[in-house]
Amino acid sequence: MTQNLLQTMMTRMPEFSKGQRLIAQYIIDHYDRAAYMTAAKLGALVKVSESTVVRFADELGFSGYPEMQRALQEMARTQLTAAQRVEVADSLLDKDNILDKVLLGDADKIRQTLEGLDRAAFYDAVERVVAAKNIYILGIRSSAALADFLTFNLRMIFDNVRAVEGTSGTEIFEQILNIGPEDVLIAISFPRYSKRTVRAVEFAHRAGAGVVSISDSTTSPLAPFSDQLLTARSDMASFVDSLVAPLSIINAMVAAVSMRRHNEVAARLRRLESIWDEYDVYDKR
Repeated sequence: MTQNLLQTMMTRMPEFSKGQRLIAQYIIDHYDRAAYMTAAKLGALVKVSESTVVRFADELGFSGYPEMQRALQEMARTQLTAAQRVEVADSLLDKDNILDKVLLGDADKIRQTLEGLDRAAFYDAVERVVAAKNIYILGIRSSAALADFLTFNLRMIFDNVRAVEGTSGTEIFEQILNIGPEDVLIAISFPRYSKRTVRAVEFAHRAGAGVVSISDSTTSPLAPFSDQLLTARSDMASFVDSLVAPLSIINAMVAAVSMRRHNEVAARLRRLESIWDEYDVYDKR
């Protein structure tokens, strides 16, 4: 329904009422803006009643306007260019309340992520990481920061952590060439999804490696190749998505892994502390 929504509207245009045609045409022309409008606001913009907008969603087979709005938002998140995202963000955010809007929105994304997260998949992912011969971590573009954070912290625990650099598609395959059934690939990707990440995940899956993916939904292109899929809300805050929710999942994963290896982690960190002191790594003020 999401992928074909605009085509459906265009095909069915002749059978719509006059008011429905106004709604459909606006959505076809401006789905990026309509996705974040209430039914009342959309109705006022095209000069029809709020109830007409609600009935239009029903006519298209949705259970109500909120479901149609979610479909439009999913389309917007995966298809909008960065420039289009800026325009949408400007219409959503009040410059006088932007701090409150973004921070409260981030808090809500973490809450929604916790409510929707597959806990069994999370703990299975932790066990897979603990048992892996090699741990490969991949995140490209905006997800690179999340991958770097996870790599940094897991290297405090394990010696077998390998950061997969996403400089080019061919180099990614060279770095995971020997991945196998005893290994795990942790892949991170959010809209707009990186094709290189998707291809690397497919390669690892076919090689028999365990695949743990952190992405936004079960419709993510990473999902079909993942043994464990950890979903995190990442709705648009500006021209990029908010990534606080996936970062919280990563924090929880690191904490759970360290608890599973408590004695080894404690001994390793004591040794690191002595090295940091010897080489004056941290300011002690």
